[in-house]
Amino acid sequence: VQVVESGGGLVQPGGSLRLSCTASGYTSSNFCMGWFRQAAGQKREGVAVIDSNGNTEYRGAVEGRFTISEDRNEQVLYLQMNNLQPDDTAMYYCAYRDGNCYLYLPHEFTHWSQGTQVTVS
Repeated sequence: VQVVESGGGLVQPGGSLRLSCTASGYTSSNFCMGWFRQAAGQKREGVAVIDSNGNTEYRGAVEGRFTISEDRNEQVLYLQMNNLQPDDTAMYYCAYRDGNCYLYLPHEFTHWSQGTQVTVS
């Protein structure tokens, strides 16, 4: 499984960004994909996840501002981020795992993207 993401950048508070992630090579019909972030000096944390049935879960701090979605035909995962705040500044990663979703257990995810920096300032 390969996971490649794009997007990110510098945005002012209140602005928006969209991250994209392409996952290829997976064959499981039961899987989870998610977005995670890691701020400088902090642990990696879950932002949003979506399972193979389309069920989603969000971290409380981003709920109502971020939306995770997917284009199953194109095998692309998105994270639309609105009303970005300085606390959202971090390196953002896309990840994949076979099986159930675990928003708060990033170590359960087996395949990771290279990461993209999001800076809100």
